[in-house]
Amino acid sequence: MPQTTRKALGKGLEQLFSSQQIDFTSLEREIVESTPKNEIVEIPLDEIRSNPYQPRVHFNEEALKELASSIEEHGVLEPIIVKKGIKGYELVAGERRTKASLLAGKKTIPAIIKDFDDRAMMEVALLENIQREDLSAIEEAKAIRNIMQKLDMTQEEVAKRFGKSRSYITNLLGLLTLPKSVQDDVVDGKISMSHARVLSKYNDPDKIIELAKKIKDDGISVRELEGMSQTIEKKKPTKPVLPSVKSTRHRIYEEAMRDLVGSKVLISSNKITIPYATDADLDRIMEILNIEIGE
Repeated sequence: MPQTTRKALGKGLEQLFSSQQIDFTSLEREIVESTPKNEIVEIPLDEIRSNPYQPRVHFNEEALKELASSIEEHGVLEPIIVKKGIKGYELVAGERRTKASLLAGKKTIPAIIKDFDDRAMMEVALLENIQREDLSAIEEAKAIRNIMQKLDMTQEEVAKRFGKSRSYITNLLGLLTLPKSVQDDVVDGKISMSHARVLSKYNDPDKIIELAKKIKDDGISVRELEGMSQTIEKKKPTKPVLPSVKSTRHRIYEEAMRDLVGSKVLISSNKITIPYATDADLDRIMEILNIEIGE
C-alpha cells in the first residue's frame, strides 16, 4: 500500500500541508531541520529530472552563472529535495541549484529524498517559484490554472492556499487570454504584468499586438495605455461563474459527511463527490464507509 503523506513527510510537514495556507520557506526549513545529517546523500546529477509540475520555463542565464561560480567556490550549501522516480530521481525543490551545479561541472549534489505525492509536487513547485524565485506572470498563471484543473480548486481556494488575494488570481488568469506572442513578451520581461493586465481587458487580438509593440518600442506607461481605452473597445466584463445555490439540507449533509470521512464532500446535480489524494486515502475512506471489496 502506498505511503501516506504523514509517513512520507513527517508530522510537522503534514501539518504544514494540511493548513489553509502554506509557506515554502517554512516547508523547506522543516524538511532540512528534521532530516538527520546521515540521510543527506550525494546523488548523481545525471539521474535527476525536473519536477513534472515545474512551472518555470525560462531561467535567467546570468543568475545561473553567478550561482554556478558560487557553487564552484563554496559547494552547494543547502541540499535539494527529490523523490524516487521510476528511473533515478524527480526534483521537488532546488531546480536552480541543480542547473547551476551542472554548469559548475559537478557530478553529484547533496539531496534529501522524500516520498511526495503528485498534489504535494504541484504545490511545492509553484510555492518555490512564486515565493522565492520570481516566476514570470504568465508562468505563474499557467501553474495556477493547472493546479485549479487537476486539484479541482476554485480561485478563492487557490488564493487562500497560496497567500494571494482573489483579485490577484483573477487578474493573473486573465493574462492567459492574451495572444501567444504577447504572452511570450511577458515571460521575456519585455512587457510588465501591469501593462499586460490592461491589455487583457480588450477584445481585438490585432489591436493588442499593436499596443504591445508600442509598449516595447515607445515605452508607453501603464497610465498612457489606460488612456487609450477611449479608442479601443474594451471587453465586456464577464460575470463570475457562481456555484449553484445549495439548499440548507444539502449543506448540512455535506458537513456531516465531511466530518465522517475527513475529506471535502460535494453534493450537486444529484451526485455525491468525495475527492481523495492518494490510493491510501481512498483505502481510508472505504474503511470508514465500511465497504469491503472481495478478493
